[in-house]
Amino acid sequence: MTEKTVLNDTHRALGARMVDFGGWDMPINYGSQIEEHHVVRRDAGMFDVSHMTVVDLHGPRTREFLRHLVANNVDKLKVQGKALYTCMLNEQGGVVDDLIVYFLGEEFFRLVVNAATRAKDLAWIEQHAKAFDVQVKERPDFAMIAVQGPNARAKVIGLLAEVDHERIGKLGKFAAAAAQGPHGMPLFVARTGYTGEDGFEIIVPQEHAVALWEALAAAGVAPAGLGARDTLRLEAGMNLYGQDMDDDVSPWEANLGWTIALDEGRDFIGRKALEAQKAAGVKRVMVGLVLDEKGVLRHGQTVLTANGNGEVLSGSFAPTLNKAVAFARIPAGEPGDVRVDIRGKEVPVRVVKYPFVRDGKPCEGI
Repeated sequence: MTEKTVLNDTHRALGARMVDFGGWDMPINYGSQIEEHHVVRRDAGMFDVSHMTVVDLHGPRTREFLRHLVANNVDKLKVQGKALYTCMLNEQGGVVDDLIVYFLGEEFFRLVVNAATRAKDLAWIEQHAKAFDVQVKERPDFAMIAVQGPNARAKVIGLLAEVDHERIGKLGKFAAAAAQGPHGMPLFVARTGYTGEDGFEIIVPQEHAVALWEALAAAGVAPAGLGARDTLRLEAGMNLYGQDMDDDVSPWEANLGWTIALDEGRDFIGRKALEAQKAAGVKRVMVGLVLDEKGVLRHGQTVLTANGNGEVLSGSFAPTLNKAVAFARIPAGEPGDVRVDIRGKEVPVRVVKYPFVRDGKPCEGI
């Protein structure tokens, strides 16, 4: 059975093209995917991300549990509302999932995990929470709308209760706070996102989601589908679980070394494997590719390097750049002249550092 978000009828009424995404019936676009991409880069767009899984953790040992569960260190979270991006790893150092942790109190942390990995993640979290006597509570009663773009924050703040304008306006990046939305609806507003643009991800009780979506539309925020979300996050250099990393790929191999905190005295799941991999030298690295001639880079294509073959992970046409870009995992070492096998033809590509786009503009050297 395909699952539906509370906004499903709203998407269909807008003429959205719907697809199956990780078992959810989701909008890929509402007309022009390219236009939806550009509106997020230039103004403000909104995405239904209610398929994401919100998990609340409660108990006196919740921080201690998270110190054990995730590779980044939750001790960085000292101020209520602050958020942290991290990976949960298995004993082999592979990525079970990437997620955001919110610190809401010494006995209350909130996780937002991926939709396609929901069952696996919940089982993993619950299995390890038992030893710490932490209560794991999934929150299917919430919907989630991401509002992204250079004008996104101003448009959202304009819909909040006047008493919240200044406080939410001052909310720092990777932080969240409660606020009152239209008609007094309770909102959890996080200054996070998956597009490389500023904006908010808003958690809202399901019964208010349609009203919030309609209020945002009336404020000039354009609906955008999963297609634009994918090209935006790729341009911004953000990994997609299942495509760029999975249970058999470590953060070292997914260019997520910055999310690993090897702080002294903290024994998190997968730590020993990560340390062994680092000591032995990481064999595979993740790089950015740019194709300057016509053509499209797609997941699964073979990448030819001086050290052997790799493969394209996420790949797509990048509307902001008007050319194809991709992430690829290739053997470590100087790669030489790199080519991608596109339908039997070896096409030269440039290896670059990503992100490809920042603040709506191409990064240097792209």
